[in-house]
Amino acid sequence: MRALSDRKILFFGGKGGVGKTTCAAAVALSASRRGKRVLLVSTDPAHSTSDIFETPITSEEREILPGLSGLEIDASLETRRYVDRVKGQISNLFSPATLKKADAQIELAATMPGAESVALFDRMTELMIDRKDIYDLVVFDTAPTGHTLRLLQSPELLVTWVTALTKARRAMLPEDLEVPDPVLAALERRQDRLQDVRALMMREKATAFVLVTIPERLPIEEAARSLETLSEVGIQVGEIVVNRVLPEHATGDFYESRRRQEQVYLDEIDRRFAHLPRLRVPQLDSDIHGLKSLECISELLQC
Repeated sequence: MRALSDRKILFFGGKGGVGKTTCAAAVALSASRRGKRVLLVSTDPAHSTSDIFETPITSEEREILPGLSGLEIDASLETRRYVDRVKGQISNLFSPATLKKADAQIELAATMPGAESVALFDRMTELMIDRKDIYDLVVFDTAPTGHTLRLLQSPELLVTWVTALTKARRAMLPEDLEVPDPVLAALERRQDRLQDVRALMMREKATAFVLVTIPERLPIEEAARSLETLSEVGIQVGEIVVNRVLPEHATGDFYESRRRQEQVYLDEIDRRFAHLPRLRVPQLDSDIHGLKSLECISELLQC
């Protein structure tokens, strides 16, 4: 796992409840202890990072520990910010009457499915592109898999959409236009930014996705689907973390029975993900919260 933390961006994802937040926090903590400037970002609505570090983490960047900053992205807040920003950008482009109608349409669009994903990805883009010279590593603790995969497909979809809007806008403009068109300029800036973030996310030496699973049927199936989708969008999966494996010292008839069932799933994980590095993390005897338990997870993750 240490080699992965030499990337610029790490995403941690998997089915809800498999330990994504714990693994993301442990890797971020370890990297900061090695002298890296690290930003830990939670996009999971559950927002457990505050609980794990036992300190409030908000929607604004703040230092948690020396070298380690954190923030928890609030999708509703980001949607509001995004809408206000778009309305501000068009405020000087239309007459008051037209602007009022445009504002109403924007507000309506903000309530439609997918609006939060666009706003959330816009914020993530800002962190990946605009903050890349401030942090050596940005670690994203993501929402449960389905939401995350839709989010990571956003660049492809948005590039197509913005490219179509740019083409349509150019067709509307006279060929002898003497001054730059502000709408076209804004669309082209948006297009360039999306291309930059898409290229960064697909760059093998810059970005990786860590899939976290546990030795049970449903999380394994979800990890397999995630791997397929990530491959389609060009994001490399750097490692599979198999979390909460029964410790060897656990004894008794109950544990022996569970271990036999677990071994079936561990063998399946080894077979289905044979081409990827896999790391097993044993089930601990207590919940993970506080630096001491995070340091323990960091050691188990070999980071």
